[in-house]
Formats: sequence, structure tokens, C-alpha cells
Amino acid sequence: MDIINSIIEIFQGSGFASLSWQNWFMILVSFVLLYLAIVKKFEPLLLLPIAFGMLLVNVYPDIMYDPLAIATPGGEVLDPSAHWYDSGVLRLIYCGVKSSIFPCLIFLGVGAMTDFGPLLANPSSLLLGAAAQLGIYVAFLISIATKYIPGFEGFSTLEAAAIAIIGGADGPTAIYVTGKLAPHLLGPVAVAAYSYMALIPLIQPPIMKLLTTKKEREIKMNQLRTVSKAEKIIFPIVVTVICVVIIPSTAPLIGMLMLGNLFKESGVTERLSDTAQNALCNIVTIMLGVTVGATAEGKTFLDLKTLLVIAIGLVAFAFSTAGGVLFGKLMNVITKGKVNPLIGSAGVSAVPMAARVSQVEGRKYNPSNFLLMHAMGPNVAGVIGSAVAAGFFLLNFGAK
Repeated sequence: MDIINSIIEIFQGSGFASLSWQNWFMILVSFVLLYLAIVKKFEPLLLLPIAFGMLLVNVYPDIMYDPLAIATPGGEVLDPSAHWYDSGVLRLIYCGVKSSIFPCLIFLGVGAMTDFGPLLANPSSLLLGAAAQLGIYVAFLISIATKYIPGFEGFSTLEAAAIAIIGGADGPTAIYVTGKLAPHLLGPVAVAAYSYMALIPLIQPPIMKLLTTKKEREIKMNQLRTVSKAEKIIFPIVVTVICVVIIPSTAPLIGMLMLGNLFKESGVTERLSDTAQNALCNIVTIMLGVTVGATAEGKTFLDLKTLLVIAIGLVAFAFSTAGGVLFGKLMNVITKGKVNPLIGSAGVSAVPMAARVSQVEGRKYNPSNFLLMHAMGPNVAGVIGSAVAAGFFLLNFGAK
């Protein structure tokens, strides 16, 4: 009898007794994402830490424990013994996400890795990057319209703006805006943004094929001109001044992006550029990915509001891809067949994965086609475009 009681006590003290069906469901989801990252190699640098963070929080929810959230329901510390350093280890790291430090540091690394040469060689690709932000505004309108769903209170204007940024295919920007406008949605928005970014090779090709003809997909584009070093150095400075003067709230993202790029292009800060591209970016990616995944705890993640955020995010991605491709078709008509519409799908700001998808799809229909550099123009333009869209929302809704 003592043996049986001991076994029961061990079971009751184990994780099996405390995990709900929601936790088990999210554990299965994490397995699927791990499979896609490791076996299918769908952006493993993003998807693997996200999936593992999701796994960790659902087998051991206390890893994201926040004593202050429990002790301060009314904004006052009711329990003097509650301290921030009693938080779960991932909750402490997650402060870098909530404070917007991680998104800005990621932008610094992205800037140091980005070559704006294709955009400078073909400035018209900036229009493709702008057109591919269509999903942001479609998602905003859909989110606002959810108030008409029977039995659902709908999303507020601030929540709608945060959800809409998912359509930019830019995880750091989505985190930054959501942290400012709707912090309570940070988990689902971040998981949706980064998961869909990793799944771009699955999401975009069917839309690209649906909206283009075989003849359009076979178009071979002319080689881009060579961009001078002076142009590459001046560009980040000019963009920073213009964007920040017009929309001041873009300063943290655009400023860090262009600073990283200036490190790279100036030729006098090799060590800083190398650190931003490699060590710093890799460290922040690990911490951001794991903690973003750890926000997907089953008991709080699986509700109607969260599921709607995930669904609207997918719609936003689809419309952004479609907006870029359709504008690419328009440019093809204007230039009398010189633009391959497939490069328009790269206008979402997932660098460089969206450009690679354009390249892969183009090679399927014309093996001699090399669209990668042409697609990089709208791709890097999309990074600027999503940051400007984010600044537009922050400016209009009063966030500082």
C-alpha cells in the first residue's frame, strides 16, 4: 500500500498531473514545427528556437512564471515578497522582447547584413516593396470588422493595428508595434509573424502561380547596373533623415537598420559590422526565438482571440504577397514585358527568404533565369516599407 501511495505522490508531483489538453496540443504543434525546421529546413534559425520555446513552456509552464503579474492585479504590489528576480528564466529573458530591445538589435544586425545595391540599381523596386504592404491594411480592416462577429467583442483599434503589422512579414517590427499598442497580444502576434516568416516557402508559391501566367514566370530580366560605394554610404544616411523627419516614431527601427548598414558600407568599421552580423545577431535571435515560442502556453494561447490573430495573420501574408505580384504585373505591362512579376512577392520584408522563393519559382519555369538580385530590390524595400507602416500606426495612435 505504501508503494502505491508513493507512486501516486510521485505522479501528482510530476508534470503529467498539471498539464492540460491545451498543453499537450501545443506540444504536438511544437513537434510539427521542429520537424519542419530540422527535416524540411524551413528557416531553422527562426523556427527551431521558436518551436523549442513552445515545447519548454508547455511541459514546464513555470519557466515563464511572472510573480509580479500575480502579485499586482490592480497595479499595486500586494505581496512585498514578490520580486522580479523570482521570475522564470525565460520570463527574465523575455523582458528584452517586451522592452523592444531585441527587435531593435535584430534590425541592427539585419542592416549590417543587407545590401541595398539592388534597390539603388533599380529604384522602381521600391514601389514593389510598398505594394507588398497591402496585407497590413487589409488585416487592419478585417481586425476592425471582427466586432460584427456574433458573441465576440472584436478587436480594438490599437489591437487591430498590432495584428495588421504581421502582414509586413517582419517579426521585429511586429513585436515592436505590438509592445507599444497592445502588449497583451505580444505572444500570439510574435508567434504568428515568425512562424509565417519561416513558412514563406509554403505560403507564397501557390499565390504566385495563381496570379501569374506561365509566360510571365519565364521572363528573363536584364542585369542590374553596378552601384558605386558612395551611393551605398549616402543611402542609409538620407533614408534615416527623410523617414525620421516625416514619421519620427520610425526612428528606433529605421535608425538601427541604417546604422547597421552604415557599419557595413562605410568600410571603416569592419569589427562592428562583423559583430552586428554574427555574434550579436545570433545571440539575440536565440533569446528572441525561444522566448517568443515560450509565449505559446496552451492554457492561455488557445482562445478565440488568439486563434483569430493567427488566422488574420495568414490572410495578411497572402494579401501582401498578392499585392506585390499584382503590382509586378502592372510594371510588366508598363515596361512592355521587361519585369518578371514573380519578384513582386519578395516585397514582403522577410530577408532574404522571400527573394529566394522568387528565385526558385523563376528557375522552375526558365532554368536560365536568375531573379535573386532583382528580387532583393523589393525585398529590402519591404523592410523599409514595413518599418514606415509601423511608424504610421504609432504616429496615428499616439504611441511614443
